[in-house]
Amino acid sequence: MTSVSVKNLTRRKRVPRFAYTEIAATTLPGWEISLAFVGSHQARALNERLRGKSYTPNVLSYTLDSRSGEIIICLAEAEKQAPAHGMSRRIFVLYLFIHGLLHLKGWAHGGTMEKCERKLLAKFAKGAVHPLSNETTHRNRNRHRHVPSKNGRRRGAR
Repeated sequence: MTSVSVKNLTRRKRVPRFAYTEIAATTLPGWEISLAFVGSHQARALNERLRGKSYTPNVLSYTLDSRSGEIIICLAEAEKQAPAHGMSRRIFVLYLFIHGLLHLKGWAHGGTMEKCERKLLAKFAKGAVHPLSNETTHRNRNRHRHVPSKNGRRRGAR
């Protein structure tokens, strides 16, 4: 049976509420998930300790064993980054939770992950459609880069 324990380790009195257990059961049936909301300083310290990175992440996720994992969401970063993704803070937190679940499942960033994120977000955000449905959320990709040929046209163009 899937379970999600939620801990608010921030100074904020309220954190966004969703059907976290139902979402986790859809994505990772039978898993035990710990969801922690943290502040910027704690998120940065965890990112340095766990990944050796020196920036404040919006979400961290890692497995504890074969059927349990932890997702850590920095509410301050979520609040800063939500407008850039065209979402409210509340919906962006849901997106980050879904994103963390898919990483626990072993998925890497890519089109398949993004399609699944959009589908789950639409299902669990009470009809909200992912605002970037025609874009990638991972902008530093270069996967559709068009390099001109000698004649100045795109390679393969006629």
